[in-house]
Amino acid sequence: MLLNGTCSVTWDDETVTLGPRPSVFASYPHAVYLPPGRRFSVEASEPADIADCRAPSQKALEPQHVTPRDCGYEIRGGGNATRQIVDILPPSFPADRLLICEVFTPSGNWSSYPPHKHDVDNPPAEVDLEETYYYRMRDPLGYGFQRLYSLDGAADETVRVGDGDLVLIRDGYHPFVTAYGYDAYYLNVLAGTRRSMAASDDPRYAHFRESWPPPDPRLPVVPRP
Repeated sequence: MLLNGTCSVTWDDETVTLGPRPSVFASYPHAVYLPPGRRFSVEASEPADIADCRAPSQKALEPQHVTPRDCGYEIRGGGNATRQIVDILPPSFPADRLLICEVFTPSGNWSSYPPHKHDVDNPPAEVDLEETYYYRMRDPLGYGFQRLYSLDGAADETVRVGDGDLVLIRDGYHPFVTAYGYDAYYLNVLAGTRRSMAASDDPRYAHFRESWPPPDPRLPVVPRP
């Protein structure tokens, strides 16, 4: 998946161009999905950053080129818990285990809120997914905080995250807030045994979904193409 720059990806006898994308805050993503065992090469025509998102798989599915127009769009939450979701490999995508999206959180806002988790296989209410958060800040001086905790209190940790940091989520709740003055981006890569993003909220905060204020007028951070 292209974060910034321009590159080409070649597999078999096919080559596709990803980009240009000046930055994650400037435009929508470009990506290529490749099944296991498929040899490929990447060539950059200018400095470029790519995210190599992988999960174990045995399914020989078809390669797919994902353009910005193929990606989803959602404004989620309200008030200072509003954020923009851009689906890249949603549950409907013909992949095996990978699920991928980008999230844009304006300065001072909460995201992944109300706190939710996805560590129990109990469909359709919740499925078991491992996840990573890869952070970029519009200003490299920017930072935020992510809380990682369980309902029984056995785990409760708050980590400072900045530009280029990666957080691994194996279980528990994991809300995020970005500091005032700094727009935040994170790339979510998830994998489990089901093609679903079903999650359960922390019951102490779940009621906020019933009465969101109007969305933050600063959204969308990146207009849909």
